[in-house]
Amino acid sequence: MSYTSDFFAGAADISRRLDAEKVEALASELVALRGRGGRLFILGVGGSAGNAGHAVNDFRKLCGIEAYAPTDNVSELTARTNDEGWETVFVEWLKVSRLNSSDAVLIFSVGGGNLERNISPNLVSAVQHAKHVGARVLGVVGKENGFTAQVGDVVVVIPVVSDAMVTPYSEAFQAVVWHCLVSHPALQAKPTKW
Repeated sequence: MSYTSDFFAGAADISRRLDAEKVEALASELVALRGRGGRLFILGVGGSAGNAGHAVNDFRKLCGIEAYAPTDNVSELTARTNDEGWETVFVEWLKVSRLNSSDAVLIFSVGGGNLERNISPNLVSAVQHAKHVGARVLGVVGKENGFTAQVGDVVVVIPVVSDAMVTPYSEAFQAVVWHCLVSHPALQAKPTKW
């Protein structure tokens, strides 16, 4: 079998094993968020940051949810990194945005954060702050033992089919999950063009 065949066989396996009930629970959380007029803050690093910006567009345009990604403001992100440190970039942004119990934070991440290994401490700080103010913590992550999966309210964990492919599958399936959500009949407020 070729690499490409193996890759798509793994993707098909993940699709079969993905917890559809957790995705439905995410949809319900987002319906409730919109109903109470809460805001959605989508956080990610690296490829997940790119996914966050794209997902903000879809949740705003297709679902009518007020959504933001701090990584879309590169000036503030780099100023905070330079002046305050990488681990503070999301939590300080959320504080200025007055994150509160009506809101939700959606984490897109491969590992979900791990302070002991100094992996995505910025996500950990943001999640801790969200929990402190009573905001809902949602996620689509690739590791069940990361901080987000351990403390989040509703977190979809992408099944691992290959230890060597956790990152590409996790980031790819973030897009699959959020596209499922924005096209979900309970959430979609406006149709897509095609």
